[in-house]
Amino acid sequence: MRLLRYGPAGQERPALLDNNNQIRDLTGHIDDLSAAAYSQAEMQRLAKLDPQNLPLVEGTPRIGSPISKTGHFIAIGLNYADHAAESGMPIPAEPILFTKAPSSLCGPNDAVVIPKGSKKLDWEIELAVIISKPAYQITEADALEYIAGYTICNDISERHWQIEGTGQWTKGKSAPTFGPLGPYLVTPDEVRNPENLALELRLNGKLQQSGNTANMIFSVRQIVAYLSGIMQLEPGDIITTGTPPGVGMGAKPPFYLKPDDEMVLTIEGLGRQHQTVAAQA
Repeated sequence: MRLLRYGPAGQERPALLDNNNQIRDLTGHIDDLSAAAYSQAEMQRLAKLDPQNLPLVEGTPRIGSPISKTGHFIAIGLNYADHAAESGMPIPAEPILFTKAPSSLCGPNDAVVIPKGSKKLDWEIELAVIISKPAYQITEADALEYIAGYTICNDISERHWQIEGTGQWTKGKSAPTFGPLGPYLVTPDEVRNPENLALELRLNGKLQQSGNTANMIFSVRQIVAYLSGIMQLEPGDIITTGTPPGVGMGAKPPFYLKPDDEMVLTIEGLGRQHQTVAAQA
């Protein structure tokens, strides 16, 4: 399945995308794609529905985040060796963790807003997963069984807040619109191999990032198992798994996002995001 939410911000409705890429409304079967909706029991129930029997959504509505709200929005830093190199940082011996504020979550095509005081706003295409059941101290062998599905995240990053001054990565990762997610969540049965997916980000039409999840230092299995060893993951938790090289901070000289810039992100089999950058009103 490809699950999504559509409609004005704050009024999204649950839906799925059928094999003809048409949106089919799910409100007769579920209130919203919340954390509870991504439990294994609910996912199994939705999988039994025939999309052709669901109401067709006409037009091209706004697409929201594929989950209404998350408890944890966890991110992995420097998870591609070549990105660590462009950042001037050593390859980590174990996953580097930070969090994004759940309030940073937004739709895949919503504007990315430059907050007041921002000096160095950057982009990061990443493979993200949503957790389907409580996971605590699980094994790598079992880790993929705890994933509801896969999607795209743009880990928007304010480098001045993240690195300079007192630093702390969460400070540079958490403003509103810093977590575009979607366009939909793809269930594991439709993902060929999460550890071999091509990623690409274009800025104003120019290719900036091109990579493959096969080059991650820590695989999806390793990340989920590692996190479960230090905290209990819950249904609806989002984990975004790191970015390949090509970010603005790593350019020579560095450059950053400005108003009216356009980003287009794609991950093999997971769809497309398109964001325009806007200054805070």
